[in-house]
Amino acid sequence: MSGKAVSLVLKAVVAILPIALFASNAGAATQKVLYNFGASSTDGEYPSSALIFDKSGNLYGTTTNGGAEDSSGGTVFELTPNGDGAWTETILHSFGNSNDGASPDFGLIFDASGDLWGTTNRGGSDNNYGTVFELKPAGGGRWTESVVFNFGGNNGANPSSGLISDKAGNFYGTTAYSISTGDLTGKVFEVDAAGNETVLLDFDSTNYGTYPGPGLVFDQAGNLYATTYNGGPDQDGTVFELTPAGGGVWTLTQPHIFGHRGDGSNPYCNLIFDAAGNLYGTTQDGGAHVYGTVFELTPDGNGTWGETILHSFHSDAKGGARPNAGLVADGKGNLYGTTVWGGAFDRGEVFMFTRNDKGVWTHTVLHDFGKGTDGSGPDANLVLDAAGNLYGTTEDGGTYGYGTVFEIIP
Repeated sequence: MSGKAVSLVLKAVVAILPIALFASNAGAATQKVLYNFGASSTDGEYPSSALIFDKSGNLYGTTTNGGAEDSSGGTVFELTPNGDGAWTETILHSFGNSNDGASPDFGLIFDASGDLWGTTNRGGSDNNYGTVFELKPAGGGRWTESVVFNFGGNNGANPSSGLISDKAGNFYGTTAYSISTGDLTGKVFEVDAAGNETVLLDFDSTNYGTYPGPGLVFDQAGNLYATTYNGGPDQDGTVFELTPAGGGVWTLTQPHIFGHRGDGSNPYCNLIFDAAGNLYGTTQDGGAHVYGTVFELTPDGNGTWGETILHSFHSDAKGGARPNAGLVADGKGNLYGTTVWGGAFDRGEVFMFTRNDKGVWTHTVLHDFGKGTDGSGPDANLVLDAAGNLYGTTEDGGTYGYGTVFEIIP
């Protein structure tokens, strides 16, 4: 796409719909640690991103730190099941050498050819502002990494998300900073496979939101949705929509502005759609107990959206606090997510929400982290396998204290 013009049309619903009733249960689930990071001096450390599967059932992810001793800028890793319940880790790339990227804080995606794509928050050839990278399988278990795009200048700086792709093979993401303004306003960008970048939106006003969050999502019509952590009249964040208007122009609307009484605040999550076109996400703060929320946004057909708070998190043994990631849904419409804090040992939890035929949501804790070496601080999205088992990462804890990959069997 060409052109960087954006028409700003602000639409927001300030009223909060009645809060959905919910109950809290303690669920029976089995948690397994599949891998403990830090087993060697060249292993990855502190995974903070979601995992993805390939067609063979192998898992892929990133670590923010660690890797080869002469680089230590983080890693891309693969976990392969051995068939006996154990998994083997392979480091596909260690970041940090020369003009390579560093700190791959977010998840990966596959392109149509089976190559892995992602972003690094730092590194690159332009003043340490981060990169878009590609990893190609080179045979014999080896992968070759190349930097496709270096951030800096007016192109945004320090990516605040991984990538998503459209049907044409173009990639989309967000940056935390705008070099042109020198602050945490951020940008939404598009990069093609050849490394040509187009800025779709520059958040140059706090009224439009600032610091776009870690995950864009397309609707069926090709519109992009995401959150901003800050901005809006109360500086509590927004949900924004970008609609392609032709000629490279994208129109900005705001389905929701956070910060009204009882509302959540500071969303730092990806959004997901259900089959009816409703959006679901989390906020780190706000809600009835100020420890974050799960929310639903419902379009009313007139260009506006209504919000329902499905759950307000506590900070006690009955539930987690501070969800720092978005949600994942199974085929039945159940929602799953994580919190960084709270729970029985104050090291976070994995939770589930189920809804009955009367629209009542039930909150169930599947696992409390912090007992022994099971990990702590899960702050990335979960992923489901075909059998309904959940997989994720903890940024800390485990046998060596550098984080884990875990499985939850509900």
